[in-house]
Amino acid sequence: MEFVTKVDIPPSDLSISHRHKILMLGSCFIENVGKILIDNKFDSMLNPFGVLYNPSSIAEALSVLSGNKTFTKEDIFNSRGLYHSFHFHSSFSDTDESTFLRRINNQVEQARIVLQQTDILFITFGTAYVFHSKEKDMIVGNCHKLPASEFDRYRLPTDHIVTEWHELIESLREKNPSLKILFTVSPIRHFKDGAHVNQLSKSTLLLAIERLMQQNKDVYYFPSYEIVLDELRDYRFYSEDMVHPSTTAIKYIWERFQQAFMEKETLATQEEWKKIALAINHRPLNESGSEYKSFLRQTLLKLKTFNDKYPYICCENEISDLESRL
Repeated sequence: MEFVTKVDIPPSDLSISHRHKILMLGSCFIENVGKILIDNKFDSMLNPFGVLYNPSSIAEALSVLSGNKTFTKEDIFNSRGLYHSFHFHSSFSDTDESTFLRRINNQVEQARIVLQQTDILFITFGTAYVFHSKEKDMIVGNCHKLPASEFDRYRLPTDHIVTEWHELIESLREKNPSLKILFTVSPIRHFKDGAHVNQLSKSTLLLAIERLMQQNKDVYYFPSYEIVLDELRDYRFYSEDMVHPSTTAIKYIWERFQQAFMEKETLATQEEWKKIALAINHRPLNESGSEYKSFLRQTLLKLKTFNDKYPYICCENEISDLESRL
């Protein structure tokens, strides 16, 4: 007997390997999966604008990256002693105006180069609800704790999301015809407005993605939302706030993700790397002892052998780290 409602993931022609360049944008859920990809040595860039929750802000971020915009003083503002941008998460905010502008423009330049080379664009939508700045007349990626009276809040219509993203996909494909796009909807529930409103929001996102898949080639969907709500239908798979998935749930979603999009060769490469990573992260009581130095030399040799075997996986930082410890 089966005691779990297994979410069926149809076979996909999307295959993710260490040879691919991956750009990830979206809600805090993609931070969970993205960090696992990075830890497993996938060539990935995660949230260059910081966490973004709604489809329009994510689309705007990609439009900035595909264009030639440079942020200036007119694009930022000061609140409570910090400089902010409505395009960026508050983790970028700074007390110094010049430092802030330099930081966000450097980030954009780096991400712009990555987007040009990206094979797989991995997008996670968190909510269909947006905050629209009355003064700037724009949907903001982050409110930066400004008064609610400065914004209009509403749910994006499905048609709006579909039209905006269909045009964006066509624009991105003009510069990168082979670009593949993988969508998912965050299983993190936005419960401040109640369960029903959360469901309306998630349903809007799901409907929009379905239509984008119908209208565009090489657009895919991974059912992380459905996996958490159906396969992991138990509060033991949530963290203490009963909203965010627990560490166990994230690990399970990652396993399903691997099953859906990774071939045996990629999985085997990951296993090789895990053993080396475990050795790199090992810290003994006596780091100056001869035993540990011998261990470091053996680990460095294994790392260089791994790098020679997989030259498309960057191990420069790890090699430098081990050499500095010797």
